[in-house]
Amino acid sequence: MIFDGHSDLLWDVTRRAEAGEDGALQKWVRVLRRGGGEGVVLALWAHLTTAGAFWGKVPGMGHPRRRTERMLQVLERELSYTRDLRLVTSAAQAGEARRAGAVYAFLSVEGMEAISTEVTGVDWYARQGVRMGMLTWNEDNLLASGAGGDRSRGLTAAGRRVIRRMEEVGMIVDVSHLNDRGFWDVMGMAGRPVMASHSNCRALCDVPRNLTDDQLRAIRDSGGVVGLNAYHGFLHADPTRRTVEMLALHAAHMAEVMGVEHVSCGFDFCGFFGPGEKGGQGISDASQMENLMLCLESLGMSRREREAIARENLLRVLA
Repeated sequence: MIFDGHSDLLWDVTRRAEAGEDGALQKWVRVLRRGGGEGVVLALWAHLTTAGAFWGKVPGMGHPRRRTERMLQVLERELSYTRDLRLVTSAAQAGEARRAGAVYAFLSVEGMEAISTEVTGVDWYARQGVRMGMLTWNEDNLLASGAGGDRSRGLTAAGRRVIRRMEEVGMIVDVSHLNDRGFWDVMGMAGRPVMASHSNCRALCDVPRNLTDDQLRAIRDSGGVVGLNAYHGFLHADPTRRTVEMLALHAAHMAEVMGVEHVSCGFDFCGFFGPGEKGGQGISDASQMENLMLCLESLGMSRREREAIARENLLRVLA
């Protein structure tokens, strides 16, 4: 059974809800189950991009805090339609949901522009049940710079205060979207495990959203995990090698550099965003997650190693 450590499906559910469709979350739960999924991390991604243009049609959504609140409202309503998904905040609660036959879901935040520079915003996220958080998406904000932002800029003083508060309240720092300077700023001050929920290996695909071997080792040394990302652009420079088999090679490289106990899943499926936003061949959406496990088996990974990558490593960090 597989635990997907990063999904933007709550974005799609919100978009559909704003268009008058209810029950979209239940549809995605069925897709997740077809792929062998037992759990998922739902990202609160409220950044305004071309993909997020629907927000412009919703009155009162000019501020990211309001958009985040609306996503939470939609989630609460969608959860009332299904018993097949249960919101949880710990590995113990995830186990209870699994035994009850439900898919468990953790919350993360993908870019903290909604809280400005106020450390109290971390407490607000924590009250909503958020267990992991990224300071940025790809942009520059008041806390840090993302992978698509100013490469010379790291954490701001406010960003450092937010990191300290996240650790105090038990929220895991997620570095997947930080630029390199921000990454090393986090690692220089982190006192708890750090994760990269949805990043691959820069040694195999040289893009800013992937991690160098030194970064992989730093996450290992913190006790954290790195989630394998199925997005085609993070798999290989050659389009013909953007496949599930290539993702398995990223897993093997991570295991060699960090140890298998620090590898997890964070597939980042985003086909609902439109053309070009797709997973690699053979792992295009959640219904194909088990294909990765088959590829890992063909590479010689034991059942125990595959189970660790599939769910146990991430659940350990979320205990």
